[in-house]
Amino acid sequence: MAKTDGSAYFRRSSLFWILAITLSMGYYTWAVFWPQQVPYDSLGPLGAFTKHLVNEHYSLLYKGWWAVWAIHTVEALVGLKICGDKGIDSSIARLLWFSQTVFFGFASLGLLIKYKPDRRSKQQ
Repeated sequence: MAKTDGSAYFRRSSLFWILAITLSMGYYTWAVFWPQQVPYDSLGPLGAFTKHLVNEHYSLLYKGWWAVWAIHTVEALVGLKICGDKGIDSSIARLLWFSQTVFFGFASLGLLIKYKPDRRSKQQ
């Protein structure tokens, strides 16, 4: 962070959330768009559950996949509003918050919500 006034504030989500969300969304995408390629038998209870959902509730899975991305996009737009409210003026920082929140949702937005800008720097 080059400035101390918080205008370029950005924090990366924790590695745990990055991995957990990437792997689960990757698996979800695989099950929705390439269900015939998922090795259900090799995945134990998760595979059996996924196979049941694909066979019995595919329409719900498909709509849910789009809903997840819509929710993440709305969260990212809220993140842009929060950036403005907290005085994060850097275009790069705002782009980073938006991108990270689209991909990782509340794991990113939560960090932004917790950020408390220094009140003295906003008054100057």
